[in-house]
Amino acid sequence: MIKVEFFGTDPIYGFHIIGHSDMNPEGPEVLCAAVSSAAYMTANTVTDVIGIEPELQVSDGDMYLKVRTEQEADTCRVLFDGLRLHLSEIAQDYPKYLKVINSEV
Repeated sequence: MIKVEFFGTDPIYGFHIIGHSDMNPEGPEVLCAAVSSAAYMTANTVTDVIGIEPELQVSDGDMYLKVRTEQEADTCRVLFDGLRLHLSEIAQDYPKYLKVINSEV
């Protein structure tokens, strides 16, 4: 199962995505690819487009990204809200394989 934790709600300070869906052990992991693509697009936008240097750790099946200040969180508000909405919508279709939670900072 892929677990996605968002840090904070208004604003969101970042996220931690961990795990694999294991939805299709015999073939391509379409769900993992969709989640990874959205996560990398978000991380690349934060770092390379907006120019913020967040706490960022990436390894196989694991991405942690957290901005450091409320001002940075406000700058990334629309981006993080969009990622949360996107992944929450996907989780409704695949509840056995993807879980999205919100936690306090």
